Amino acid sequence: MNFKEIAETRQSCRSYDPDKMVEQEKLDRILNSARLAPSACNGQPYLITVCRGEAAKKVAKATQGMGMNKFASDAPIMLVISEMPYIASAALGAKVKKNDYRSIDIGIVTAYITAEAAAQGIGSCILGWLDSDEICKICALDGAVRLVITLGYAKEGDTLRAKKRKELDEIVKIIE
Repeated sequence: MNFKEIAETRQSCRSYDPDKMVEQEKLDRILNSARLAPSACNGQPYLITVCRGEAAKKVAKATQGMGMNKFASDAPIMLVISEMPYIASAALGAKVKKNDYRSIDIGIVTAYITAEAAAQGIGSCILGWLDSDEICKICALDGAVRLVITLGYAKEGDTLRAKKRKELDEIVKIIE
């Protein structure tokens, strides 16, 4: 798949086949793509914790407060993205420029993960509704959990939905 095809076909999967496991080779490709994602000063201020089996079920439950993300229980893999400290040069830049580079870097690595998952035929969904403290306990993490990404194969019959996006002139401004 080329990038345009990935962008056109990638969608948030909310209907996983709980009996179809993601092959290790495909997970490795996804994680290696994440490793290549750009970040401020190449600091990669995040940790990706791969949860499977009972750990995935526990993390899924920690994303389901107030009835949210019920589908997450069927995803065989949960990737927990937690924040790690800046490296010195990125910390200085963040302070001087008053910019939260970690959040930007976590967004970029998440885009790489979900794009590579789509290229591998794996469904994904980015979850921001979560109980960070509970997930930290489950995964023995020190850094705050910022996102959880579900990974798995979509159930048969889960069709590609039409993308609802703003028109280009609503999101792009050109100045000459």
